[in-house]
Amino acid sequence: MNQDDYRKLVSGQTAGFCAAILRFFLDIAAVLYSVAIVLRNFLYSKGLLKAHCANALVICIGNITTGGTGKTPLVVWLCNLITKHSTLSTQNCSCAILTRGYKANQGALLDEPAILAESCPHAKVVINPDRVAGAAEAVSKLGADVLIMDDGFQHRRLARDLDIVAIDATRPFGYGKILPAGLLREPVSGLKRANAVIITRADQVTDVELTRLEKKLRLINPNMIIARSIHSPTRVKSADGRETAIEELKGKKIFAFCGIGNPDAFFSTIKKLGCDLAGSEIYDDHYHYADEDIERIFKQAEHFKADMVLTTQKDWTKILNSQFSILNSKDIPLSYLAIEIKFLAAEDKLRDLIEHTLAGTITKS
Repeated sequence: MNQDDYRKLVSGQTAGFCAAILRFFLDIAAVLYSVAIVLRNFLYSKGLLKAHCANALVICIGNITTGGTGKTPLVVWLCNLITKHSTLSTQNCSCAILTRGYKANQGALLDEPAILAESCPHAKVVINPDRVAGAAEAVSKLGADVLIMDDGFQHRRLARDLDIVAIDATRPFGYGKILPAGLLREPVSGLKRANAVIITRADQVTDVELTRLEKKLRLINPNMIIARSIHSPTRVKSADGRETAIEELKGKKIFAFCGIGNPDAFFSTIKKLGCDLAGSEIYDDHYHYADEDIERIFKQAEHFKADMVLTTQKDWTKILNSQFSILNSKDIPLSYLAIEIKFLAAEDKLRDLIEHTLAGTITKS
């Protein structure tokens, strides 16, 4: 079962007796998983399981659902804020990003780590599934005094000074169930540990839905900052290095594909730009593309008479590193849509929280 079919199953879109039976067994598994997670969190909160402290300030960007909440653009925003923003530069921060990502066999960065390395040139990217070991490496070998832990909200072995959680407005609580019956990594009560929540893709739901979501979040944790943000497209870059202004996409016939946690959000963004989404293809998150996949994508694009094949920066990075020769033989340009976080509300409060955290910790060292 691929991820798209799985999402349809746990969301209830897939009907029928077999689907109902599958959901029943997933519910049983979810109860067992939930008990394990709650027990683990209890042991950490009581100090019975030890959280290791790094010799540096640690800011975590995480989520409570699996995949697709927009953590990577948030990490980029935070890293650039710390290393470039004038009000913070006086702290002389040396920043490193901790990620559990992976490399290709040749050592090339793939997926999110590659995007982070390109988008945050003033920070080092440390790849290690063991966050404590990664933090020790960043501090001792790279001299980092600020660590940004990517996707670390549930990784409690490494103590942190600030927890920022991304919540996707289009499916905020993972269909209301714990994995594997839903997409929640832990009960929503885990948000009591968060210092701030950033609602992403706020432009893809109504104001009524946003207000309702914020009220639910306030009931869980009335003390945390709640900000609203969108994924704002900035440019389109093609395989030959050319860049296309966002405005020029309007009216173009697009064939889109992606292997990300929330593909519908990507397609929705394309439509909002005024494009004609002629066709699309969905792959699993972190999918490794093969020659036949690229060939099929272009065949479909040709069938729909598309002006452009468009994907995400994450998928683009994997395809570019694979250096598919087929890309050079196609008339339809392959491009990726670059996006960045743009805040609609409470950015000032979030910046103040980060600045106070930095000043309060770094000045002690």
